[in-house]
Amino acid sequence: MPGDLAKTDSEASSLSQSSPPRSPRRQMYYVQSPSRDSHDGEKTTNSFSSTPVLSPTHSHSNSSLGPHSSRESSSTSLSKHHGSRKPRTNKQSWKEFDAIEEEALLDGEAAHHALHRRRCYFLAFLIGFFVLFTTFSLILWGASRPQKPKITMKSISFNEFVVQAGADFSGVSTEMVSMNCTVKLTYRNTATFFGVHVTSTPLHLSYSQLTVATGSIHKFYQSRKSQRALIVMMKGSHIPLYGGGASLASLNGAPTQPVPLTLDFMVRSRAYVLGKLVKPKFYKRIQCWVTMEPKKMSKAISLKNKCSYS
Repeated sequence: MPGDLAKTDSEASSLSQSSPPRSPRRQMYYVQSPSRDSHDGEKTTNSFSSTPVLSPTHSHSNSSLGPHSSRESSSTSLSKHHGSRKPRTNKQSWKEFDAIEEEALLDGEAAHHALHRRRCYFLAFLIGFFVLFTTFSLILWGASRPQKPKITMKSISFNEFVVQAGADFSGVSTEMVSMNCTVKLTYRNTATFFGVHVTSTPLHLSYSQLTVATGSIHKFYQSRKSQRALIVMMKGSHIPLYGGGASLASLNGAPTQPVPLTLDFMVRSRAYVLGKLVKPKFYKRIQCWVTMEPKKMSKAISLKNKCSYS
């Protein structure tokens, strides 16, 4: 018996050396699944059923199992994968919705604040621009007010003065005057940074509050810090004197006594400093008292110290 065992061991060792090495045996492990609960209030016992599963360590042996085994393993992994994922609850869904809604509200508030801020900036710009522009305009207006134009009356000369009897347009008999004269004056613009547009009311030469001659100054433009001489022709033809002619003595149509006359007109000047926004106006009313001397016909009579400027 011992001899046989020794022989058997020697044969086995010789066979193991002579035969090629076999592949290692596939290891198997068991998955225990709990059995269903027992009935009739008895104690619950866990019975386990052993199921052989191929070891995942030997990947080359899995291929020998065929497509059926691969399908089983893939289905098993899928079931494990799906089983590991927890289904979403309504609470989680509401939390996600609340977070999205809160984010949208925050974005909307940020956009609203940005728009409101831009509107405030634009409004502040408009107000600032208006204040600055108004201040600048007031400064220009205030600086232009003292720079008034200066008008100086120079002289007047009577070229003709005829008194004769006649009748007005209604046929009433009265003394009538025909005359013409020349008035000289100078206009000076004292402004340092703007020119002026000048117009005038008609010049009236009156005797006993009756206008006996008229004239006009044509509109002109006067640049800054400059002046010009003006000559105005005044005429009157067959002007009825009515009751005023009683004190007017004449001989052969020529007056024999000095005739007091009054010259009256207004000069209007307008400057456009800043377009039509800043346009200072200057008004000057001039009144002169002059006496027509029959012996000084066609001679210039000085108007110095004989006129008022207001």
